[in-house]
Amino acid sequence: MLFDMAETALDAAAAATPSTEGLWSPRHRTLTLGLVLTVTLAAFEALAVATIMPIVARDLGGFQLYGWVFTVFFLGSLLGIVVVGGLIDRGGLVAPFVGGLALFSIGLIGGGLAPSMEVLVGARFIQGLGAGAIPPIAYVSIGRALPESLRPRMFATLSTAWVLPGVIGPALSGTVAELLHWRIVFLGLLPMIVLAGVMTLPSLRGLPGVEEERDASTQRWRDRLVPAVIVAAGAGLILSGLGTEQLVLATLQLGIGVVLAVSAFRALTPPGTLRAKRGLPAAILLRGLLTLMFFCADAYVPLALQDWRGVPAAVSGIVLTAATLSWTGGSWVQAHRVERLGPRRFVTLGFLTTGLGVLAFASILSPVVPVAFGVVAWGVAGLGMGFAYSSLSLTVLAEAAPEAQGAATAGLQLSDVLGTAFGTGIGGAFIATGHRLGWEGWIGLAGAFGTAVVAAAIGVMLSSRLSDARVTMQEHR
Repeated sequence: MLFDMAETALDAAAAATPSTEGLWSPRHRTLTLGLVLTVTLAAFEALAVATIMPIVARDLGGFQLYGWVFTVFFLGSLLGIVVVGGLIDRGGLVAPFVGGLALFSIGLIGGGLAPSMEVLVGARFIQGLGAGAIPPIAYVSIGRALPESLRPRMFATLSTAWVLPGVIGPALSGTVAELLHWRIVFLGLLPMIVLAGVMTLPSLRGLPGVEEERDASTQRWRDRLVPAVIVAAGAGLILSGLGTEQLVLATLQLGIGVVLAVSAFRALTPPGTLRAKRGLPAAILLRGLLTLMFFCADAYVPLALQDWRGVPAAVSGIVLTAATLSWTGGSWVQAHRVERLGPRRFVTLGFLTTGLGVLAFASILSPVVPVAFGVVAWGVAGLGMGFAYSSLSLTVLAEAAPEAQGAATAGLQLSDVLGTAFGTGIGGAFIATGHRLGWEGWIGLAGAFGTAVVAAAIGVMLSSRLSDARVTMQEHR
């Protein structure tokens, strides 16, 4: 369940005594390896699809649905998180994990065999439902198994799981799509799912369960399932309205979507989140703004390079690799310095750095700017994400009261996924509008990148509303 799935687990972890054991000690290494493998699978899929999407869109047609290929994945993930959270409370981690992998596999098969963009969008929604199993399982596993002192390193380690996919994934998928066929990229990921399942299940079976009243757990799950569905529906209406040609229909979709999404989001997050109330609510809102900022641009980086600048898919993947590696580097810098400097400084620096990186990358829309400059610029954007992303996770875990940690953690996940969905959706609306009106390709891309820069500026301003969590983190120990 979205808001209570980690409550008892995180309460227990908060009460645990500090341990000198590391993540790779005999006690923790099975869990660490299992989570790393699962995140590696997700990373390969995300980077591969982002790299080959321009080729897919040219083959299937339907550029107006380009953004929806990403957006519905994240809306499906939102619903998957809610469902898996309830299953975790009622039956442990194993069954939700297996079910998530099964849906993920069905989505990959549907994507690999899709005869049209409409079918691909549907397959991506199913795939997103399966991907929704990963965040709650990871958070609950960390909460149940690790003391607070190891959590920063675990978050950084999970970021490191993107290194190998980041190094070989984009170039490999781009090469396969160009020399063989893009469908092989989707279908070729299926063996990795089997491997991730075999390696991860033993670590999940070894985690302690949580005793709880089954009826109470089911009721709380139902209480939050409906608002979560409403949030997803509202977000979908808003994004659909942004791309609708008819003014009356667009206005109707936007109006209904805003009412549904805002009311349900307020019910599922701590009071004051939409107002960026100082402290915990601001941290949750900023996480959504952070992912909106980055993915509003990131999803369209390959399109800018391949369709506008004429760069081969395999080469354009180098840009995604640069961002992946720098994100990991930023996460490790954050992990080693966050207790000295405090998360607030890292969040501010992260928004500023990512915003500058996006702005610099947007300059490659001019044919006089070397593509190599875009590689460096997007690496800067990834570095900023490494600074800010985990810092917000630590802020939420540190500032939430013990009895509210489950709700706060799930609120963070909700904001994270919604921000990503809105980012890819808003960027996609610019791309679709430009394609429909016959604009030059750079105009829609500039709209997506410009939105990201504006979001970065807002994030820098709102980050001042975070409290200095250094004292709070120490007190929780």
